[in-house]
Amino acid sequence: MPRIHLRITGDRDIFDDVLTAIHGVDRVERVEEIDDFMNDFRDDSSSQNLSDDMSSRTYTMEIEVPNEKIGERVREIAEETAGTREAAIEFVDPDENEI
Repeated sequence: MPRIHLRITGDRDIFDDVLTAIHGVDRVERVEEIDDFMNDFRDDSSSQNLSDDMSSRTYTMEIEVPNEKIGERVREIAEETAGTREAAIEFVDPDENEI
């Protein structure tokens, strides 16, 4: 069963909107927020915790779909929903974090 991992950078309300929109896609098996252990990590500590950086966070979601056709629909819905709210969205390879 294909899995999609995505990250959204923005307000919690935007993440919740994307989560709700994905729940509305027929045949989606599972949608779950997952902890992103790298969320508070920054490569550049010189700008860490500045006011500009504290207004948005990164939220991570995992979605299970029965096939790639449904997966493509989920990606479209997520991009459209995040885009209308001007949030950054990134689709992540699920194996990227495994070492």
